[in-house]
Amino acid sequence: MKIDKIKNYNQKLLAVLGTTVTLMALVGLFSIGFFAITEIFRYSSYDNDIEGILSDEKIEELQKENKRQQLISFEKPILVDSTNLIYIIPISHKTLNEAEYVDEGIMELTNSFSSNNYNIDKRYSKSYYGSFNNLIIYYYKDNSTRKLFEDRINFTEIKTEYFDDDILILFKAADKDTYKDGVVNLNDFKKLYVYSFKEKELRKIGVKNTDIYSYSFVNGSKNLLIQFGIDQDKDGKFDSYREPTKLMQYNFEKGKLVEIIDKELVKELQNSLDGSEKE
Repeated sequence: MKIDKIKNYNQKLLAVLGTTVTLMALVGLFSIGFFAITEIFRYSSYDNDIEGILSDEKIEELQKENKRQQLISFEKPILVDSTNLIYIIPISHKTLNEAEYVDEGIMELTNSFSSNNYNIDKRYSKSYYGSFNNLIIYYYKDNSTRKLFEDRINFTEIKTEYFDDDILILFKAADKDTYKDGVVNLNDFKKLYVYSFKEKELRKIGVKNTDIYSYSFVNGSKNLLIQFGIDQDKDGKFDSYREPTKLMQYNFEKGKLVEIIDKELVKELQNSLDGSEKE
């Protein structure tokens, strides 16, 4: 009788433990799934939330009234060369709810910069995200700076690539409102910019009326393989789902773009897709 009671107790105990473990596993799976979905949604909506710079047309309208609607903002310095203590400082911007006269707020802006003590991030960074309109190279050892751009541009990601003899900074940036929606952002045609610390030179890589879609380095080389998006419907914006891309190689030493696939082969492949008769 006692043995039966013990067996029943053990069975109930095992059942309770099994149910508890199952519930914990389900809760864990649900939590992982929820986190994954949240992250996917966050990253998929990130580009849509990025705030671009105002278009040239909008700027002209504001200038007629001696007004502005965006202010520069300095991000934390990023250490890219630990040996020589060289930093990059991304320049972002904030959009005001209402346009203000240019003379207003200048002293407040400059005073706030001079009074802040920034904590320098001493970690290496291979990518940095935000909404930027310029980049400053900061040479800590001699306390000097260099502004990379004279023109108005917008970019959202900075990449650093380390080589044995050089450090390169790369980013895709737009400088014209090609989509004609009133802002210069990643919806517009972009070019690839490459800054070499060794050469102290900024390179601009692009093809007229195309968009930089993706790029990658050739193994063991500074040469790049670049995908250019073709604006087939000529609306000023590249749609990666419905418009084609072309491939080119950028020869870093010569500073030139080179066709990878010759025109005859491109024509042959297109004719094959079209179902055209062979000659």
